[in-house]
Parts: sequence; structure tokens; C-alpha cells
Amino acid sequence: MNSYLTVRREAQAELTIEKSRFIAHVAPVSSKGDADIFFEKIRKLHRQATHNVPACVIGEHRITQWASDDGEPSGTSGAPILHMLVEEGLSDIAVVVTRYFGGVKLGTGGLVRAYTAAAKRGIEAAGLAKVSERVVFTWIIDYNLLGKIENLREELFSVDDKVFAEKVTLGISTEPENRESALSRMEQLTFGVRPVSEKTEIVKTNI
Repeated sequence: MNSYLTVRREAQAELTIEKSRFIAHVAPVSSKGDADIFFEKIRKLHRQATHNVPACVIGEHRITQWASDDGEPSGTSGAPILHMLVEEGLSDIAVVVTRYFGGVKLGTGGLVRAYTAAAKRGIEAAGLAKVSERVVFTWIIDYNLLGKIENLREELFSVDDKVFAEKVTLGISTEPENRESALSRMEQLTFGVRPVSEKTEIVKTNI
């Protein structure tokens, strides 16, 4: 699969421009149905707002792309947010920018800049994650090896999970093209210990 960026979690951020409040609400979603539920939740939360402008991009290949200007002049709000999401390589994301009008008209260019800036601030608050296909190993190791693995792990693999019991169970993941190198490296670090399981998963990792 092709890797892509999404957001880690649901978040919001706010900015004020010429007395208008712009509140960006951002959430990770996996379908248009999920996005619609999120949009409706924000509309109910801000039912007194002047506008609630939604946009979403969904799917590995960004097949689903949808936005609405929600009463703003055509092309000044939803479309610029959607364009920004695509340009930034984001997917599986829903955004609603709520506007409480402050009495000063911003003009076409001002609206585009304001809605885009608010959406970007919301995405920053949500944090970025990478969605990609990864080979996931499970290793069971002695405690004395844990520090070595965490100190020497490089870009070849990541330690995603740790469970502490009589021994340490580690979830190790790597990109498919690095499978053999990561496997060899881990066996060196553990003095020949083999993984107890291996599978390929679609994984979201924070960046």
C-alpha cells in the first residue's frame, strides 16, 4: 500500500481574525459515515454559529474528497480546506471550521486565508501520524536486553509495545522492505532469540 498521513486524535484550536472567531475541529475517521457523524456533532455543539464549514478526505488513495462552504461565498471556505488537506498528503481526516461572525467582512481572499489557517492550527493540535503497511514481530526477551534494544534501534524498526511480566514482550515493527534487515538486527541484539510471531498489519505510527 501507499503510506499517507492522518491525525493522531480528535482536537480543536481557535483563532480570532477581525473579530470573527474561527474554531477548527479535527478528527481521524475511516469512512464518510464516520465523518458525517463528526460533522453533525460539531453542528449541534455550535448550532448558534454563523457557519460550520466541513471537509473530509478518506482512503489510502484519497478517493473520497468532500467539502461544503455552508453558506460562505462559493469556493472561499470548504474548498480551500479540502485543497490544503490534499496538498499536505492527509487522509482519513474530517475537519469542521466553525465561524462566529464578528461584524467585519473579510473578503474572498481573507476568508480563504482564515479558514485555511484555522484548519492548519487544528491539525497541529491533533498531531500527525503515518499510516503504512508494516511487518510486526513479537519478541520475548530478558530484562537485561531491553536497554540495548531501545538504545540501538535506529531507523530500521520501532518498538511499538512493551508488556512487562517475568520477561519483556516487545512489539517490533518495520517496513516490509526492511524485514530481513530488522530481523537480523534484532537477532544480533538478543543473541539469537527468534520472534514468537510475525504478521503484516496496517499500522498508524506517530511522527
